[in-house]
Amino acid sequence: MKFEDKGFLVSKNKYNENSVIAEFFTENNGKVSGLIFGATSSKIKNFLLIGNKFNVQFISKSQNKAGYFKVEIDKIFTPFFLENKTKLSCILYSLNLIKILTVENQANKYIYEELQKLFELLNSDKWIQKFIFWELNIIKLVGYDINFSDYVDNNITSNNFYVTTLDGEKKIPSFLLKISDAEINKEILKDGLKVVGDFLNKSVLIPNNINYPSLRTEFVKLL
Repeated sequence: MKFEDKGFLVSKNKYNENSVIAEFFTENNGKVSGLIFGATSSKIKNFLLIGNKFNVQFISKSQNKAGYFKVEIDKIFTPFFLENKTKLSCILYSLNLIKILTVENQANKYIYEELQKLFELLNSDKWIQKFIFWELNIIKLVGYDINFSDYVDNNITSNNFYVTTLDGEKKIPSFLLKISDAEINKEILKDGLKVVGDFLNKSVLIPNNINYPSLRTEFVKLL
């Protein structure tokens, strides 16, 4: 098996002194894992950061044997955020989310396109609000959608920032019902992240025996 593609580095783990096991989410082949030999060489080690995009050549002698990558940097993304702990944490969590929710060798160009959009929103105003909808869209693209309006009791009067759920015990930040340009403070955004995290955990992760990602918890704490 052999192919050439473009892909974002999703994860990497040390294999031996000079090599790593890497996962890329590629444009045409989905998530693919394999070895990168010479990963500690000066030629690539400074670019081999999670979130960066590469030109990759994947080679495997058979489906039953581990393959390996030859990589060349295509576009640098992550280094621009190394001094911003919150956004860097967001990047690491986002790529981890792709890792745990996607299946090996299953192409999904929509997810690939969303990865490119991730770095655009990180450079925009109101990036936290945009990220929340980005995360919801990723969850939707792997088959789990939610319409928060279905959980709202329209007969209960709520303020401009929260709406009451049908059970009357919880409140959902109203911006989750529709994308808005209105200014939203950080506490309301954090509440929105908690609601989405609860949906992710109960509807997606637990049914599939996947642990809640600690990287998401770390990201939310930094806000």
